[in-house]
Amino acid sequence: MKEERSKERKNILKIAIPVLAELLLASLLGMVDMIMVGRYGSSKLSSLNISSIGVTNQLVFLGLSMIQALTVGGTAMISRYIGQNRKDRIESVVKHVVLLVQIFMVLPILIIGLGFTDQAMIFFGGSPEINAAGSGYFRVIAVGFIFQSFNFAIFASLRGSGNTKTPMKVSILANITNVFGNYLLIYGIGPFPELGILGAGISTSFSYFLSSMILFFYVLKTDHLIKLKISDGFKFDKDIIYNMLKIGFPSMLEQVALRVGILIFVRLVSSLGPVAFATHQIGISIINLSFTQSQGLGITASALVGRSLGEENYDLAERYIEECNKYSLILSIIIGGIFFLFGGEIVSLYTENKDVITEGESILKLIAFVQPFQSVQLTTSGGLRGAGDTMWTMISTLIGITFVRTIFGRYFVLSLGLGLFGAWLALLVDQAIRWIVIRFRYKTGKWKYVKLR
Repeated sequence: MKEERSKERKNILKIAIPVLAELLLASLLGMVDMIMVGRYGSSKLSSLNISSIGVTNQLVFLGLSMIQALTVGGTAMISRYIGQNRKDRIESVVKHVVLLVQIFMVLPILIIGLGFTDQAMIFFGGSPEINAAGSGYFRVIAVGFIFQSFNFAIFASLRGSGNTKTPMKVSILANITNVFGNYLLIYGIGPFPELGILGAGISTSFSYFLSSMILFFYVLKTDHLIKLKISDGFKFDKDIIYNMLKIGFPSMLEQVALRVGILIFVRLVSSLGPVAFATHQIGISIINLSFTQSQGLGITASALVGRSLGEENYDLAERYIEECNKYSLILSIIIGGIFFLFGGEIVSLYTENKDVITEGESILKLIAFVQPFQSVQLTTSGGLRGAGDTMWTMISTLIGITFVRTIFGRYFVLSLGLGLFGAWLALLVDQAIRWIVIRFRYKTGKWKYVKLR
């Protein structure tokens, strides 16, 4: 028994450590833009730049959340097919994922980002001042989404196969490229022009392009489990489409509910003024970084649960989720403690605006208490998705963010006058409710018996 448990932990760490590093680096890619432009120019320009990146991120997160809805089906199928020893099906799954992502997700983002820039920025919580500062950044990031989405699709396929080292290596290169590019183009070092926030956008999009080129040539090699043989052409497979819809449609509804809830929430926060909105964007950036560990362990659980269910080893699938939850909870307590004790110092990395730092410190204390609920909920949800059980993750999001966060947010902010603190207090309630719903579904055990073709 001890040897089995030791082997299970090794399997978890083998996948989790690279994926945690990769997700951390991906989050840092967005943080670096915000930190570097936040220290560029006057205090007012700094707040506008931070807000511009926050508004742009709403479009990017919308696109990526829809892509996740498609790729979650691909990830579940790949891990399940490996467990069933049906590896001949994997290449077709990868081709379906990449093609559908480009057709149904990238084109709409390009049309919105390039054709309706000002309207989209206002819709996502911007203002005329924010638009003036960041519309160029918004457009450049929209173009970069072509490559970012391809990377996301290939990363999801690789993770489904248990290969998390390749995404990590590519993310390391992307981050190094982005930091150097930001330094050269934001501040105008040497022969490079001083472009400010636009330079950050160009650097970020170029790093996505470079990553795409590396991944493209990687999957062309035929000695990998995840590969694309272009010479074989492409043929739609009704069973793969069925599985993607069965798993992906609830996940897509979940992401729609998530984005609608966040959009309502952002518009509520933006009504509190530029300082509160800039503080909120910093808080979002920090909490996004903080839940990379639970996302990473959720991805780990997804791959291992899918493989275990393919082997019809139901007890092993359950043990993988419990073990991943244990790691996630421990890490969340450590991260929460850091936020509670050093909130002001962390916020000051983004800006020198004293008002933002003061308000941000109180928000990070609240974020500290969000961590345990958020972490276990995200990790367990990853395991359920690996089983192909996406209906209940959708239900938890619909209840939590679309209704609970919105209703409590308006009550705390508008009725009780708690301002930005009230908005984040509503987020805490939302995460607690989602944790209860997901934990309930997990305990039923019904997720173990979802069938895939």
